[in-house]
Amino acid sequence: MQIIITFVSLLVAILTALPCPAIEGGPTSSPIQIEADRMESVQEESIIRFSGHVEAKQDDLIIHADQMTVNYVKPPTGSRATATGDSGQQKINKIIAAGNVKIVQNDWVAVGNSMDYIADQRKVILTGNAKAWQGKNMVAGETIILYLDEGKSVVERSKEEGERVKALIYPASEPAESKQ
Repeated sequence: MQIIITFVSLLVAILTALPCPAIEGGPTSSPIQIEADRMESVQEESIIRFSGHVEAKQDDLIIHADQMTVNYVKPPTGSRATATGDSGQQKINKIIAAGNVKIVQNDWVAVGNSMDYIADQRKVILTGNAKAWQGKNMVAGETIILYLDEGKSVVERSKEEGERVKALIYPASEPAESKQ
């Protein structure tokens, strides 16, 4: 049981770098570079949609998806951003990635059908046959929810009969000198 708790704690520590680092309070202010086949900005809805082979990079974190929607806080009426059309730096409310989502950082990889990042709750939800690996260790379920500020994660099973949460954990070998 202690091995599972240690693995989940390590997984959460790695996952705190998920797509929120550049958001206020995140660990880095490095720019996020997003490439896609198409981008559509809808100011009235305060969203930017990327579609077609989307790849978002920040430092060593990479997110791949078929589509990604960034929902940002609408500037107050009469603000410089509204008056000049210069959006400057926008505060992000939510990021939604859909279709063949793959998140990679060093030896950590997660996949799923979709990913939601809710900025004000600092919560990441990976859904649809969600799996996460670090090295050879793996955890899988229908949904993986990460509470970044709480250092907590929840893996939920599918509602289908017989489906269960799965974990494959390779215990670390003890150093020779600590064995007695």
